[in-house]
Amino acid sequence: MRHELETINLVRGSCIQTVHAGKDIMNSFKTLVGGELTSYTEMMDKAREIATERMIEDAKQLNADAVICVRYATSSVMQSAAEVTVFGTAVRYGK
Repeated sequence: MRHELETINLVRGSCIQTVHAGKDIMNSFKTLVGGELTSYTEMMDKAREIATERMIEDAKQLNADAVICVRYATSSVMQSAAEVTVFGTAVRYGK
């Protein structure tokens, strides 16, 4: 099924997350032996989840039916803290 889409606007969400200082110290030791830094993985997963929820809320405020062409970006804010930004195009289904 094909739908005509009406473009509404760009929508976005972002979140800055950090890990507990104790976990950060433990992760610094982990870098000596290698392996996944699970507390950082969990931190980034949570940040993506929060940012996505904020983008969806932004789209709901515009009465959008969907968000298309979604992209994620990350950046380091400071040691042990990262920002996740998500953005996409809010659309409505045409009739």
